[in-house]
This record gives sequence, structure tokens and C-alpha cells, in this order.
Amino acid sequence: MFRKILIANRGEIALRIIWACRELGIRTVAVHSTADSDSLHVRFADEDVCIGPPQNKDSYLNVQAVISAAEITGAEAIHPGYGFLAENAHFAEVCRECGLTFIGPGPDVIRRMGDKAEARRTMIEAGVPVLPGSDGLLRDEEHALELAEEIGYPVLIKAAAGGGGRGMRIVSSIEEMGKLLEAAMTEAGAAFGVPDVYLEKYIVEPRHIEFQILGDAQGNLLHFFERECSVQRRHQKLLEESPSTALDGALRARMAAAALQAARAAEYVNAGTVEFLLDSKGDFYFIEMNTRIQVEHPVTEMVTGIDLIKEQIRVAAGEPISFTQDEVVVSGHAIECRINAEDPERFTPSPGKIRAFHLPGGPGIRVDTACYAECVVPPHYDSMIAKVIAHGNTRGEAILRMRRALESFVVEGIRTSVPMHQRILTDEDFVRGRLSTHFMARFAPGAKKP
Repeated sequence: MFRKILIANRGEIALRIIWACRELGIRTVAVHSTADSDSLHVRFADEDVCIGPPQNKDSYLNVQAVISAAEITGAEAIHPGYGFLAENAHFAEVCRECGLTFIGPGPDVIRRMGDKAEARRTMIEAGVPVLPGSDGLLRDEEHALELAEEIGYPVLIKAAAGGGGRGMRIVSSIEEMGKLLEAAMTEAGAAFGVPDVYLEKYIVEPRHIEFQILGDAQGNLLHFFERECSVQRRHQKLLEESPSTALDGALRARMAAAALQAARAAEYVNAGTVEFLLDSKGDFYFIEMNTRIQVEHPVTEMVTGIDLIKEQIRVAAGEPISFTQDEVVVSGHAIECRINAEDPERFTPSPGKIRAFHLPGGPGIRVDTACYAECVVPPHYDSMIAKVIAHGNTRGEAILRMRRALESFVVEGIRTSVPMHQRILTDEDFVRGRLSTHFMARFAPGAKKP
């Protein structure tokens, strides 16, 4: 087992990794920008190193600075968390070259699964269901029109290297293709450095279902069941839950088998997720693999009782997974709300100093956060300030517990997305489990409920 791990991240995920390391008896090193000097992950790590000014590119994305911090502190491994360098194949390669263990999959896997077109080809060869679409990148508008005519409108143009909805356009007719293809390529180039895009069938009102998986170097590969991630805005998840109300036992088994099939095809080691779109007929299609731990991993931890961060670390240290698939069971229901520092009506960021901060508690409630009273939420990073997770014996109980938790969550000095989550949790369709990736459209200004 490692003696010391450097955490190449900030905020609540850095703290989450610190707690896991403490339970494993591992010392930790926090890296931070000058904007995060007073952050809790710096306070609670055993050592800390300032790696640059507030801007990401000069600090948390500065590979040379992160590696140097690991070397001068004698760290043996680096945990990237999520975001920043977590899915950076070059960083994983540099770690390997410098004799540091990257706690995640190998660089080849990250690179292959990070290229959406290559990931799609890999899944087709493995027999995993994928959406009808291009076998590779779109060559030009004529190529796109030919494929769209064959598949049938609407179609979706997607950036090959990236996510988060950038470089993505829905095309509903022949007349729209030229303009929207150009817009998608321009946005992809600006966001990811390459304008490459591909095309696939667009599913109307799908559900977004992902399966948590974990593999070890001995060839063991397990799934931890599904998370429903359909409540999202601009392709950014807002609320996740497990299990999904859309899956019965037979469908769950088929999707889990496909997730493991996808992970085997990628020769996957460590924690990751296989993501699917599920249509109204019960057909599902692979969309991507995330080669890292995810923001919503606490949902799975709450229903399975398994610490995924500790398992990541054990696997990275060369240990086999310490349990079998039959020992992974789901108990009850869990929901996670991502609480952002933002205006809940206009969805604009709301950084600043938090004057008062009171966390909810009580049965079944977990809060992952790095905020505290008088701390400053900087404008330089992601706006998420906390994750509130509620667990209950049933979905109804989990919803009631989450409502109670949000009512007692006090944040003064900045605006937060708590009111938006309270509206979601009382929505009739949400309560009944009638969800799709278009669910949040009803909360747009001037929108009418479907």
C-alpha cells in the first residue's frame, strides 16, 4: 500500500480523498492555488504545496508544477479526483515516466475512451449497443447529409474530443445541416483544440443511465448497479439517484452486462462509468465511458455501503478487489443534489464570501463540502459548493429526507441553487419518476409544464 498520496484537485473531492486516505493510514499532500490557501483540503492534508496563481492553467492544470510537488514531498501516487487532470492521458503518461502511480486507468485507455469516435468504434467491435451513426469522423457537409438521410432526422452532431454539451448540435432537417455543422465544429475547436465531430441518431426524451464499474490488475471486473442522471441542464447533471425507476430486474441485468462488456473491451482497470441513453421502448445505447471517479459517486456508496475511493486506491496499489459481484447489493434508495453558487433563476455564478454556513443532518443525510462560514467561493473554478445526499429505505423516504435537508441548509452571503432543487423535489413528474434528459426544460423562464 502507498505511504503518501498527492491529491491533484481541490474542494470537496480533495477532502473526500483525504478522509479515505486517513482510514487507510496513508499520508496526504494537498496542492493549491493562491486563491485556495485557506481551503479545508489544505488545512486537513498532512502537507501542502502552493502550485501557482488562481487561473487553472497556471495551477491545477500545470502538469510540471503538480509533478514537482509530488517529487519534493516524496509522494508515491497521485489521485486526480474528477475534472482538471483526471482524464488527461498526457498527465497519466508523465506520472508513469516519473515513477508515480496515477490512480486511475492507463493513458491508452483514457485516450481511447476520451475520443468519442474511437470509443464508439471500440464498442461496435465489442457488440455493445450504440446509437446508429457515423463509423468515424464526419468528412464534410455532404458526408453528414448522406448519413442523416440514411439514419433519419433528427440527428445529433457531437465533438469527438470532449463533453459537457460543447460542440453538440441537434439537426432536425436538411436545411439546418450546413449551419449547425459549422457551428459545432467551431465550438469543438475552441473548446477542445480540434474541430473533429461525428454524427449519431438523436433520441427524443431519453433517460441518462450510467453504471459504476471497477476493475483490477488481476482481471476482475465488477459493476455497482446504475445511477439515474436524467435531471440535467445544458448536459450538466444537477441531481442523480440510485436505483433508477425506469429499470426492472431484467433490463437492469442486460444493461449491467453491457457495461461490463464495454469495460472489458476497453481493458479497464480502476473506477469508471459506462453511460447509456435509454429510450421509451427499453432499448439502450452506449454514449461514452468516463475514465475517472464521478461527482455523483456518493449515490452508489450510500446504496451499496462500499467506499469507492478506498477501492480505487487499493486497486491502484496492485491489490485485487476484495469482494465478489454477488456481494455488491443495493439497499434502499439514494438521491444527490449538487448545490452550486449561482442565481437559481438565471443560472449565473454567484461567487463571494459565505457569511453563515449551516449543514443539514439527521437520519440518512450526508454532505460533502469544503465550504465553511467566512470562506470565499472564488470565481475561478466550478461553482459547486456542496453535494447533499439523502438515503432512505424507499425512494419516497429519500425524497422526504432530501426536502428536510435542503430546508435546514443555511448559506448566507451568496446565492445558491437550493431553491431550484426544492422545486424539482416537489414536481409531480419527478416524484412519480417520470424523467428524461429534457425534464429541466419546464423550469426555463416562460416555459410551460409538459
